[in-house]
Amino acid sequence: MRVTFVRAAMLAAAPVALVSCGGSGYGGGMTIYPPTAEFSQPTQAVSVRLGQTVSLTWGTTYASSCTAGTSGTGAGTFDGAVATSGTQAVAPTATGDYTYTLACSGSGGMVTAHSMAVSVTASILSTLKTITVIGPTPDPVEMGGNPYGLTLAPATSGLITKGDLIVCNFNDGLTNTQGHGTTITGLHPVPGSQPYSIANSPSLEGCNALALLPDDSISAAAYSANLNPLVSSAGTLANPFGSHTFALPWGEVFVAAAGAQPAALYVSNAGDGSIVRITLSGDAPTGFTEVVKGFCASGTPGAIYAPAGLTYDASIDTLYVVDTSSYSVVALKGISAFGTDAVVVAGQRGGATPTPALSFSGPSAASARVIATGGQFNAPLSAALLSDGDLLVANADIDNPAVPNLVFEISPAIGFVGDPLQLDTSGTPGALFGLVATLDSAGHDLVYFNDNNTNEVEMLSQ
Repeated sequence: MRVTFVRAAMLAAAPVALVSCGGSGYGGGMTIYPPTAEFSQPTQAVSVRLGQTVSLTWGTTYASSCTAGTSGTGAGTFDGAVATSGTQAVAPTATGDYTYTLACSGSGGMVTAHSMAVSVTASILSTLKTITVIGPTPDPVEMGGNPYGLTLAPATSGLITKGDLIVCNFNDGLTNTQGHGTTITGLHPVPGSQPYSIANSPSLEGCNALALLPDDSISAAAYSANLNPLVSSAGTLANPFGSHTFALPWGEVFVAAAGAQPAALYVSNAGDGSIVRITLSGDAPTGFTEVVKGFCASGTPGAIYAPAGLTYDASIDTLYVVDTSSYSVVALKGISAFGTDAVVVAGQRGGATPTPALSFSGPSAASARVIATGGQFNAPLSAALLSDGDLLVANADIDNPAVPNLVFEISPAIGFVGDPLQLDTSGTPGALFGLVATLDSAGHDLVYFNDNNTNEVEMLSQ
């Protein structure tokens, strides 16, 4: 949430007339006005969550210079010389109550303006404390587990009820081999649910990511089959995207139509590190465009380094990509307008340690930036968009960290927010492969996640 606010704190004063005297009998002089400064609306105190930005807007009259300041070190960066009018996004770095100030001067003196108070409250992840088991994910007949893909149904159609959790399993039931799973199952989002079968097909082999279209058609990234089939809400498989050659699909997200931009699917590939946009008319493709290339891609099921965790924020037309190889999260702003190979990512292939810092080239390189990297990231993989525009990102734990199964809150403005949370405390790494963030009926944030150690969908709530 970006909050625009400002409050007037003006120093009202009368102009000062300076009169000069001379022997000619004529009087002369000029009027000097004292400066004024103000922060413009809103006219009341505001509240933002830690990780969000505050947009400060100010203006002055008769001022030649201004110096910015804050009431505390956690208020964010708003200090030093600033223009006599302008707008600046400020990202607080700690919870608390803050004000922002301007000290402006001109030939008529000095004036100080204060903003209304800004209350910075706790981040969303820090408020989520309760873990509840929703139910198991293995198909009731085929029994394959190791759930990867996870999403929410937008409508009631066929086998699916609106709000159901739709899961695909990466392992098969017969041999429990990674990358051989062929099933998609559904769960009602209430504790004690039992899975129902939606689809089981060789065309789904290695299913690792799901995106649901408005009619509940399920677009499935099938790594081992090297396909991206479309499964109807009745469980029927089709291959409408078969005219495009994928390179081991590894992540995907649906983007609704907006303005002149048609609906689209974005699919990332673990074979060549690319991201393709599939434009849609209903469920039918109308075009395929490789919009990004060059992410590092390597490994085999169980240790795959590739662009994943595709997450879209419609409010700012930004696609977020979790790059497992560089231990980074990348923001691609204005993704809907990207043309062919609009961004080219430079790096080296993945391995036991993260690749060097990413760099970008191509026509839209300026629209790509790393918003978080390093820290306690350990081959991050999955992501979800929170209600305030922050991301949740979970580790894949390919490199077996000392503290496994961590989920992080990432702000596009300041990066890591607060402390990570350990969702599976069994000590066995690699539990977290699917995340979905949503709101409950009371408007409270909650998160569903796949726990691969238990083959369950679980819920994180307040």
